[in-house]
Amino acid sequence: MASATRLFLGVDRSIGGRRWVHALDPAAEATSLKMAQKFGLPEIVGRILAARGIAAEAAAEFLAPSLRALMPDPSCLTDMDKAAKRLAAAIERRERIAIFGDYDVDGASSAALLVRYLARFSMTPLLRIPDRITEGYGPNPAAMRELAADGASLIVTVDCGTTSHEAIATAKGAGCDVVVLDHHQTGPALPAADAIVNPNRQDDLSGLGYLSAAGVVFLTLVAVSRELRARGARLSDLPDLLAMLDLVALATVCDVVPLKGLNRAFVVKGLQVLRRQENAGLRALGRLARISGPVDCYHLGFLLGPRINAGGRIGDASLGSRLLTLDDEAEATEVAERLHALNEERQAMERAMLAEAEAEVASEIGQSEGPPVLIAASSSWHPGIVGLIAARLKERYGRPVFAIAFGADGRGTGSGRSIDGFDLGALVRAAVADGLLVKGGGHGMAAGITIERERLGDFRAFAESRAASDVASLVASDALKLDGAVSAMGLTLDLWNKIEAAGPFGAGHSQPVLVLPRHRVANSAVVGQGHVRATLKGADGASVSAIAFRAETSDVGRRLLDVRGGPLHVAGALTLDRYRGREEVRFRIVDVADAFD
Repeated sequence: MASATRLFLGVDRSIGGRRWVHALDPAAEATSLKMAQKFGLPEIVGRILAARGIAAEAAAEFLAPSLRALMPDPSCLTDMDKAAKRLAAAIERRERIAIFGDYDVDGASSAALLVRYLARFSMTPLLRIPDRITEGYGPNPAAMRELAADGASLIVTVDCGTTSHEAIATAKGAGCDVVVLDHHQTGPALPAADAIVNPNRQDDLSGLGYLSAAGVVFLTLVAVSRELRARGARLSDLPDLLAMLDLVALATVCDVVPLKGLNRAFVVKGLQVLRRQENAGLRALGRLARISGPVDCYHLGFLLGPRINAGGRIGDASLGSRLLTLDDEAEATEVAERLHALNEERQAMERAMLAEAEAEVASEIGQSEGPPVLIAASSSWHPGIVGLIAARLKERYGRPVFAIAFGADGRGTGSGRSIDGFDLGALVRAAVADGLLVKGGGHGMAAGITIERERLGDFRAFAESRAASDVASLVASDALKLDGAVSAMGLTLDLWNKIEAAGPFGAGHSQPVLVLPRHRVANSAVVGQGHVRATLKGADGASVSAIAFRAETSDVGRRLLDVRGGPLHVAGALTLDRYRGREEVRFRIVDVADAFD
């Protein structure tokens, strides 16, 4: 709904190098007004919803999503009935079930959903999470043979498996049935599993391709419960699936899938479950992360998620999924403490790696604009953290980035992150086809690669030639969409609550970005790990505490530090600081622009 021709405050190029544009065009402004009048919404809420494409007639349902209204019939997913019947039969016959998951939050949550569901029937499944470094992503033949040798007659893969032809053939050859519950993109050829439930398989017409893997698992468990009831089970004998929505919300937020439709209901209802703190593992991790006040999407994405992921990045990959299955308080605390410590270790490693990567990139760019795709590599980096480095560099330089960790054998494991509008997965697939990469894959915004050191120069040249014109065009047209202007005096708890009513915010439903026009930087300083904290004061004397994360060496951070006392237009998002029972609205700076007298 943005209009690229309507500059906000006349900012054609900010200090961060972006054009500031109105998030609403005139038609959207009319919709926002209609919405506010029809439903009695605050003006800012109407503006936020209209800017994100919400029609006036859909506002009421959007603000109060109903799981009952949005829940589809699980059978609309291809192979769902096959999967439900096979799982129901395994439960009735009390078979040995094995769960093979991924090592990220979505995989851990998906596995935990299945473990908790089966526990209601006093069944303890085998749980296998692969090691990121030694096994890599997805099922592998050796693991399938081990699960079969341990007595599994049914293997369920979650958040993986759709492309695992050899591993699934191995499992079938060992006498196991295989059910795949996944959400990743795939081609027309599928492995010979007994059922593959994946809304992104090419013959699936459900329209649910935006779900996380945990969302797919939840729908599968709804279908299994329905099948068990058809076989004579009493409702009181079945697990309470609504009580497990905390895990679905966690996965949905951390896997950065679009917060629309059913996903939005999953998160809204899941946050309600999370706030009851019934999951011992999440409760223990929340204490260590020092979460105060009601749990929200920020806590999931930036405090709980990274800690759950830490085991899969640099430690025991099974710790995250195990934590989410625990009911014993002491055991949950022990596992949470291990994950918390691993996360601190991961943060230290990330800081050192990022400093080295930024030095390499700065030297590569020099005085020019630099290459369209940045590629940083080192033999001293941990391969489990390269994705974070790529994300940080992409955030800093606003172009696609690969970060690669080379091993002693000269083979590198790399991760890439892209900018809106550039398909990084397509670039990687083309590089594989040209023989530049050992293997690789991904989607538009993220990709993984394996490369030999001697092909690094060739890959750089290939990426530059393929991406130059597209990336240059995207960078030139990069714009920051702004929802409105406020003053420091207007940043009240009432405004925060009104904006939160239009949330939760995340992928596909972006957090509102507001502007503090002509506010003076009363003071500023570097705090923590390169953050810039500032006090912004309006013309009426009111002030607000603000912070620009990881901005010390950026153009935005330097301007905040150098312009003390001077006026700036400051763009950012509202945050809520809770400390010892007090709540205070703060401002998270994303960009600044000069405000000339």
